[in-house]
Amino acid sequence: MSNHTIAVPVTDLDAATAFYTTAWGVEPHTVTPYYVGFNLDGQEIGLNPNGAAQGMTGTVVYWTTDDLAGKVAEAEAAGGSVVFPVTEVGGGTSLAIVSDPSGNQVGFITQG
Repeated sequence: MSNHTIAVPVTDLDAATAFYTTAWGVEPHTVTPYYVGFNLDGQEIGLNPNGAAQGMTGTVVYWTTDDLAGKVAEAEAAGGSVVFPVTEVGGGTSLAIVSDPSGNQVGFITQG
């Protein structure tokens, strides 16, 4: 299992699912209204139809952590800014997005 997830914000989940299924040659392992997940050789890549509403400006890598709130606080203390606060997004998964001092986004995720 990968220690990070790559999330791609999409505006049309059905169209994006069809595109990436063809592009990657792999069927999704998870299909929900809020997330479609693919596993490419052990790498989790997901399509997020709510990405724009969560402040995503492009593809975000989510690093897995056991202490989501603590990791976000550490990132803030290191000069980051919270873009999307710690939020439970479904299926026992919580995540947050922080931007670095240059505006690049990094995500943190915990799965229950």
